Amino acid sequence: MSRVLYILACAAPPARDVGVLAGLAQERGWDVCVVTSARGRAFVDADALEAMTGYPVRSDYKNPGEPEVLPPADALIVAPATTNTINKWAAGISDTLPLGLLVEGIGKGLPIVAMPFTNRAQAAHPAFEPNVDLLRSWGVTVLYGAEVYPLHEPGAGWQTIARFPWHLTLDALDALTSQTA
Repeated sequence: MSRVLYILACAAPPARDVGVLAGLAQERGWDVCVVTSARGRAFVDADALEAMTGYPVRSDYKNPGEPEVLPPADALIVAPATTNTINKWAAGISDTLPLGLLVEGIGKGLPIVAMPFTNRAQAAHPAFEPNVDLLRSWGVTVLYGAEVYPLHEPGAGWQTIARFPWHLTLDALDALTSQTA
């Protein structure tokens, strides 16, 4: 029986390379589905991801009565996770498909790994780090801090994406899923 991983990509520069994460996940035995925020879709090559995974890249809720085109998720990774996504998720806001899946994922008890991509100024907002802590208190593995991925200056995100440590999300997911296996 295959394990299904939803990779949720937000509108941040590393999303351009989310296929790297999808490929690494497939190498580790995951059946991968990619979901982006509506704005995040502009960062990815949806056709290439669909060819790679065999599933359409979803970016919006389906209409009532339409069949589901993705199998149910066994785990979720949200990377890159924007400051916007972290803050809305912690508040329980489900106004995008990725946020709806993340809010629901906590309720379903799914293993969830998040890796934020943000700059120094956005991370300095008083709500951000408390929301990271809140998500962690609910069982979400949030990979955040200088030891994971150093913060960059505003406007410099594109210059840092080559160092985005995609593999850390899968290492964390492996640790979570081996605990429940």
